[in-house]
Amino acid sequence: MTAQELLRHNHEPFRSELICGRLVEMEPAGALHGLVAAQICRLPGLGPEDHAEPMGQDVVGKFQLASDPDTVRAPDASFVALERVQATGIPSGYWPGAPDVAFEVSSPGDRRGEIEAKTRAWIEAGTRAVVVVDPRRRNATIHGRGGATPPVAGAQRLDLDDVLPGFAPVVDDLFA
Repeated sequence: MTAQELLRHNHEPFRSELICGRLVEMEPAGALHGLVAAQICRLPGLGPEDHAEPMGQDVVGKFQLASDPDTVRAPDASFVALERVQATGIPSGYWPGAPDVAFEVSSPGDRRGEIEAKTRAWIEAGTRAVVVVDPRRRNATIHGRGGATPPVAGAQRLDLDDVLPGFAPVVDDLFA
């Protein structure tokens, strides 16, 4: 399957991704997963109202990471830097390339190896930071090219300053 075919594919009620031309359908996420993903999108510090100059664009959508065979993946939330938004505009289809930051919210049915593989795929595609959020443990781990940070929780801050200057929300705010 190609990215264009996926764009036209009716895959409800499943979330779907395309990995090396192969359609992968995932079970719908649970309510807690959805609430945490929505909360991430509302975190202060990402929106244009939080900065004198906009930093970029919050994105809830899919990214085309490779072509021929096509790979299209969907983080639970993401951020694309302003210079990239200005260079490509807002696409009507999938975002070209990887987001600068991808947020993945783990679900009860996720296997550790699946989360690690998806995190690795984001980093290899050019994502600068992948934040894996675990609602059951109420913690988050930042993954980058140099590896992963220890999980942070509670009143600790999620420090993404090297990718998103000034963005360091309290971890408990991910679950508010």
